[in-house]
Amino acid sequence: MYDMPRKDTIVDQQDIKITAKGVQVYYGDTHAIKDVNVDIDDKTVTALIGPSGCGKSTFLRCLNRMNDTIDICRVVGDIAIDGQDIYDPRVDPVQLRAKVGMVFQKPNPFPKSIYDNVAYGPRIHGLAKNKADLDDIVENALRRGAIWEEVKDRLDASGTGLSGGQQQRLCIARAIATQPEVLLMDEPCSALDPIATAQVEELIDELRRDYSVVIVTHSMQQAARVSQKTAFFHLGNLVEYNATGEIFTNPQDSRTESYITGRIG
Repeated sequence: MYDMPRKDTIVDQQDIKITAKGVQVYYGDTHAIKDVNVDIDDKTVTALIGPSGCGKSTFLRCLNRMNDTIDICRVVGDIAIDGQDIYDPRVDPVQLRAKVGMVFQKPNPFPKSIYDNVAYGPRIHGLAKNKADLDDIVENALRRGAIWEEVKDRLDASGTGLSGGQQQRLCIARAIATQPEVLLMDEPCSALDPIATAQVEELIDELRRDYSVVIVTHSMQQAARVSQKTAFFHLGNLVEYNATGEIFTNPQDSRTESYITGRIG
């Protein structure tokens, strides 16, 4: 197996976590992503925004090779994490996805106990030497997922019995239990009420201290609240990428301005 290098082995790119060069994505004959070039910073929340069908979720799925699961999908170009090509044939996609956690639009806890939801990844990746180790990993992940205090007395209860917001925080805890370095989030709050959304947004802000977080969001207000960098996609093109404040107050491209002012979308 070919492991991803640890981030402390990269000195000259320590502030850049992910580099994409010339990325194109095809679904059969459909050209979904067109020549995307972007550097994504470490310990930063990067928001991908744009109209529905613009390619932002497709690009997000390139970052942990989730598109590999779609037969008609073809990815061209280079994507590197810590300088390592993630599409290198020696990279095991299963190991890659342990390093690049993902949280989906709809909370999707396993039909297992709260404990087993979080323990699943560490078990299959051999991260715990014994039950005490696993207990520590589960507790730590639930604490970092900001849900420990709510579930610590019912770890044997089913994860599917939690509220929507709790389920999503459980899924975040599950994603970080494998000790990832990158967290991908595909519209993680779109199925949540405003209170649960605020809790998840607060959690995202805390997580960026330790991870590179890339979030797809349909909400420009959410992008403005949680991200430090924003990338605007339109018709498969990465139109503009800059500090979030610049994107929203001083966009350089007329298409970006039209989108954030509501003229396209």
